[in-house]
Amino acid sequence: MTPEQWSAFLEVHKDLPREGPGAPEDVHWALGRIGMSGAVDVFDAGCATGGDTVTLAQALPEARIRAVDTTEPFVAHAQARLAPFGDRVRVELGSMAEPGGTYDLIWCAGALYFLGVTEGLTLWRDALKPGGHVAFSEPVALGPLSTDATAFWEEYPQITDLAGIEARVSAAGYRVLDHRMIVGAPWLAYYDPMQARIDHLHTINTDPAVTEAMGACQREIDLWHAAKDEIAYALLIVAPE
Repeated sequence: MTPEQWSAFLEVHKDLPREGPGAPEDVHWALGRIGMSGAVDVFDAGCATGGDTVTLAQALPEARIRAVDTTEPFVAHAQARLAPFGDRVRVELGSMAEPGGTYDLIWCAGALYFLGVTEGLTLWRDALKPGGHVAFSEPVALGPLSTDATAFWEEYPQITDLAGIEARVSAAGYRVLDHRMIVGAPWLAYYDPMQARIDHLHTINTDPAVTEAMGACQREIDLWHAAKDEIAYALLIVAPE
């Protein structure tokens, strides 16, 4: 993106509660499946505006959480949201490739593809405490993709089925403990606020770059609605072998 396009993207995404599909139930499922509680250390890799960070902080009241993202406005938004949790939750501008410590859990919602599943898990191995886990969500094909679903994923041609994701996990020397599909309502939790933002901007915007960004986001939303039953993330819980 050019600086102008990036600025326009941020204007459309301003103050959205999430920057990807998901729901508190996904976080609670993962924590319950792992059996996590107490004074654990958690790294939220690519936290965006802190939607899942809030749930992690609420579900793990004794945990120490470090959350990072590379986008300054997202970090500022997340810092404001997480301020009530005090010093035990740190939200910082930083790279998920640099965990900066060791953790019982690395949580990564819809962002691991920036590093690559195999590459990211390999990189994070030394950042996991003994017995530690990684929970991450990744685009997944539930079956042959329709024309609308193919168009939806056109910027992520490396999408595979679940077996393909599991193969990338195995290539990093990890095992899959469990998985869960993120379909339907968790996507609405992302797209409904975005649609409301687009509708609002239509009433006030005069910037052509923002109009173009709005159009791109609207197309994404429309494609999701056209193929919502086949567009999914897989949320996987994995651990080193």
